Amino acid sequence: MAPRNRYDYDRYNGSSSRKSAPPGGGGKSPIDVAKAAILASVFILGVVVGIALNFSNNSNLDTVDSRFEIDQQAPNAELCQQFGASAIVSNMRVYLTLNPFNVFVTQPVMEPGCVLRQNNWSLLEKQNLVTSEQVRDCKRRMNTFGFTGVLEGSPKINCIYQNDSMGNLFLNKSGGSTVRPESDNF
Repeated sequence: MAPRNRYDYDRYNGSSSRKSAPPGGGGKSPIDVAKAAILASVFILGVVVGIALNFSNNSNLDTVDSRFEIDQQAPNAELCQQFGASAIVSNMRVYLTLNPFNVFVTQPVMEPGCVLRQNNWSLLEKQNLVTSEQVRDCKRRMNTFGFTGVLEGSPKINCIYQNDSMGNLFLNKSGGSTVRPESDNF
């Protein structure tokens, strides 16, 4: 009987198209072990370098990487964290011309600041940094106080308005507004 295809031909002649195990009991060659060791050492080195870079100090002063850094830079950091919230304050001026209609904006100046909760305004009054009239005016408009600069020096204190009309689009992925927790109200 003649073979009809290659498989039949191999069976007819007693050979097989399958590869046989290497002589010596099927162990791995030294080249495969060396490749595996090199790959494992490169992987471990990559993990170690990644961890080292992740935990190194931020030497770039042009970036703020975390809320912790903002909290540490706030004026009177302990007082601010206990009685309010640290903030990034942007000072800029807007110029609006009507004929022709144009809007011009100055380069913003960023500095650390603090926003106090309404029930902690007495801290500013005790240090004679705001008058009772300023407190009354700010309270009447349902605002709060924010400041830049240390309280023991000459801080810039402003009555500021909390604007929640658009919500925080960084926290709400869909873009819609959500009800804020009670603890976020100042």
